[in-house]
Amino acid sequence: MSAGPTSGAVASTTGAAPAGAVLLEVRDMTVAFGGVTAVNGLSFDGHQGEVLSVIGPNGAGKTSAFNCITGFYKPSAGRVLFDGADITGQRPARIAGRGVARTFQNLRLFGELTVLDNVRAGMHVRLRQNAFDAILHTPRYHRSEQEATDEAHRWLDFVGSTGDRGSAVRNLPYGEQRRVEIARALAREPKMLLLDEPAAGLNHGEKDQLLDLLRRISRLGTAVVLIEHDMGLVMEVSERIVVLNYGKEIADGTPHEIRTNPAVIEAYLGSEDAEARAEAEQVAQMSDEEIFGEREAQS
Repeated sequence: MSAGPTSGAVASTTGAAPAGAVLLEVRDMTVAFGGVTAVNGLSFDGHQGEVLSVIGPNGAGKTSAFNCITGFYKPSAGRVLFDGADITGQRPARIAGRGVARTFQNLRLFGELTVLDNVRAGMHVRLRQNAFDAILHTPRYHRSEQEATDEAHRWLDFVGSTGDRGSAVRNLPYGEQRRVEIARALAREPKMLLLDEPAAGLNHGEKDQLLDLLRRISRLGTAVVLIEHDMGLVMEVSERIVVLNYGKEIADGTPHEIRTNPAVIEAYLGSEDAEARAEAEQVAQMSDEEIFGEREAQS
């Protein structure tokens, strides 16, 4: 059992870690449902310790791409490689076992279970408990269970959870449930964490806490891939941004490059989706100092 987030990696979270080796390789991914192509020839990479955002108007294919990477969809064409292995079309549990964890647009917690038990559930992909010990409740089994509980507490501390950990998770406020969901994903000790709209439904203070948490996760060396509609958060936390429109990649670059890319501006401002237009206007009104000021101050 790992020592959890109190290990040496966490001790290095005072400064941003540079992006490392390539972990995720998406190559010419296409996802089609009948006559509708949700993702069309998408290719991009994700690196160790990098915060990468995937953005685009509603219906651009972002969640479909996530579902292919994590095994919930099988691509119609193309390949997905993770840590050098071809994971195209593998089952979600097998992909999770390779070191890929994710959260969803809608919370997927076990509402009747306690906060602690929800986080402990995230450890099942890497726990190796002997069935004999579990049936007989041997001392070794009890030690393993206590270690899992201690580690769950450490991950909840790491994400800033302050709710009653013995309470059913459904009794917690929405923002607190979101933190529990992230703690459960981190309890798997993933090499890469995919987050689908983690800021949705959060208030301003909770979004600030999420921003800090994403940075601390990346400093563990964990790759973070983010789908998000809050452009302020995206521009502030991302090292690189991939932009999709109608299933195709139209841009891949730094926040500054994306903010000034004519194709990106057209995709958002040309959209009939009011939310997408609001996102574009939010980015257009941000100065470089607003986007990069805090990051430069920390460097």
